[in-house]
Parts: sequence; structure tokens; C-alpha cells
Amino acid sequence: MAKLRALKVEEIVDGGQENDGQGGPRIYSGPILDGKLVVETSESAYKAGRQARVPLMIGNNSAEIGGGFVNNSSTKEELFSLFGELEGEAKAAFDPDGNKEFAEVITKFNTDWVWGEPARYTARSFVAAGDPAYIFLFSYVPAAMKERMKYGPGHGTDISYVFDNLGARPGSTPAPEDKEVARMMNSYWVNFAKTGNPNGEGLPVWPLYNTQKEEILDIESDGKPVGKPDPRKPKLDVIDKSFKLRDKIQSRGI
Repeated sequence: MAKLRALKVEEIVDGGQENDGQGGPRIYSGPILDGKLVVETSESAYKAGRQARVPLMIGNNSAEIGGGFVNNSSTKEELFSLFGELEGEAKAAFDPDGNKEFAEVITKFNTDWVWGEPARYTARSFVAAGDPAYIFLFSYVPAAMKERMKYGPGHGTDISYVFDNLGARPGSTPAPEDKEVARMMNSYWVNFAKTGNPNGEGLPVWPLYNTQKEEILDIESDGKPVGKPDPRKPKLDVIDKSFKLRDKIQSRGI
């Protein structure tokens, strides 16, 4: 402990690096199964029915993060090859016409692998236990940020809309359409906090999630909330299959 306290700030922060040197192992923190505070994975808890029996609201932004967040692939071919026997299905889901930029494909892959499919899995687990679940996809990008966010809103950009505090930052002047998106999102979240149901007067219907229709609320790129079947289904399905295939291989000790 004394040695840790003696470290300089620069040594701890390490310039924001998430790897131990170029190409080295990841070093940023995350949940640790220590047997005391974290005693099992979310997946094992869901399978055993040990999750909280409460209504669920879950979702993510449509372009959470790009780059090598999940793996170090540098081309589409390299990325899709990681799916093994599901390579063709992955190509059809993420790049159906074969003309998307790698930057877009890797951004969507990262987003759906880390956020999208785990959120759907969680919602399905709650529904299977008889609890209501609502899934959202936040796709809105304000006009002033469209050049910077070419593929959709990045990680955390939904927060100021949820809390309806777009003008909190000094010098910020939200456009009228931004304010309307914030008003609607804040209303959904407040309704959910009060009643366990995000729907309310003056709001487009946010469908209750079920495994037959698989409907979500998409706050679309123009800011309009639309309840509809999840447009990411082909991508989430191939990721789900990939997870199951990986688990099957590991269970065989291969």
C-alpha cells in the first residue's frame, strides 16, 4: 500500500493509455470476480434467476466507440474472419453490399458486441422471468456534430438528453430540435423512474419488449422516437451465435 501511495499521478494515469505498451495487454480496470463483492457473472445470475425482479430499461447509443476496442483488426476481412464458420453471415449483417468503410464497420461491431447484444440478452432474461423490459437505441446526432459523429452518437452523448441539461456547459446553445429530443427523453426516463413504464401523455409509444416482435424505441438520427422492430437484429443474431459457438468450443476444452 505504501508503494502504491508513493506513485506519482503521471505513473498512475500513464497518459490515458489502456495498454501496457504498444500491442501489450489491456490494463484498464473492470469488474473482478473476487468471490466477495462480485461473486458471479451477469449471465450466470440471469440463468439462475437471481437478477432483481424489477422492470428494466436498457439500451445504448448507435456508435458507442470505434478503433480497436474489442480487437486489433485493421481490415474488414480480418474482422470478419474472427467469426470463423459464421464469417459469411457476419459480412451479410455488417456490410451487406461490401462497400462500407472499415471505420464504420468496426464502430458498429464494437457497439453491438459490447453493448447491443448484451443489452438484448439481458432484456430477454428479464422477460423470460416475467418482468417487463424496454430497449432503446439512441441514434440522434445534432446538426452541429454530424461531421464529427459520421456513424452515429458516441459513448455518453445521450446523458445530457436524458437529464435535459444540454445548456449546462458554459457557452453551449442547444438548437430547438436538440431541446425537443431532450424533453422527450427526459420524460421517458422520469416516467420509468416513477412507474416502471416509460410511456406517458404526449410521447410516441415505447413498445414493451418481447421475443416475438423484438420491438425497441429508436431515437432516430433526426431525433424522432419510433417504436419498431430492432433494425440491428441480423447483427445481434450473428454475435449471439458467435458467443454460443465460443462457449460450446470452450466447454469441449478445445
